[in-house]
Amino acid sequence: MADQTHHTRGRVRVEPGPKRVRTYLGGHLVADTIRPLLVWEVPYYPTYYLPAADVVAELVPTGDSSHSPSRGDAEHLTVRVAGAEARDAAVRYPDSPLEEIRDHVHFDWDAMDAWFEEDEEVFTHVRSPYARIDILPTSRHVRVTLGDTVLAESTGAHALFETGLPPRWYVPRVDVRMDLLVPSDTVTHCPYKGQAEHLTARVAGTDVKDVAWSYPVPLPESTRIAGLVAFYDDRVVVTVDGERQGR
Repeated sequence: MADQTHHTRGRVRVEPGPKRVRTYLGGHLVADTIRPLLVWEVPYYPTYYLPAADVVAELVPTGDSSHSPSRGDAEHLTVRVAGAEARDAAVRYPDSPLEEIRDHVHFDWDAMDAWFEEDEEVFTHVRSPYARIDILPTSRHVRVTLGDTVLAESTGAHALFETGLPPRWYVPRVDVRMDLLVPSDTVTHCPYKGQAEHLTARVAGTDVKDVAWSYPVPLPESTRIAGLVAFYDDRVVVTVDGERQGR
């Protein structure tokens, strides 16, 4: 069994990850490993550090460096593959006080074209093994208003509970005034739920942008919210059994 010991220094935690991880640039493989490290540089989700031995792209030092109190001195690298390069898109810490990361490379997530865990593409950021989503049907009375206009009212919603975040209430479209909502050009991604489309409210000739969102084709673990509509409780008033949300 692999060693699952956690190591911390300051606020940074490091532990081995069990998934195969690949990343690509310009359609070419940059790295492919079954021994990634999960490194919590921020409290909410980890990032990947990949063994240098499993990097197939050329890593060219930029000459720049930076310092982290917890990770030490970073060497900045340009990632180069056939026909493409991403300048200053990776760092390594060869003399880090965190011994585990010394022989690893951290790639800027957004600078790469694609990331895969096993054979599924992952968006936005690394999935935390300690984050969980529970989606439960609820008969609680969910009501959404914009001024004096009721946008949604339901006792057949689904409550989504995500680790570290407030509950979100997903309402069936039959209980939503879809005639008052128009598609927005805003698209967001969640590593646990997938790609979300947004909706703008059009009430009495006035638009209120992006008051709601929906996942038409969510990832497998979130299929219960497919096509349902959730509302931003800082842009409209959402009440559940008469209690206002978001306060």
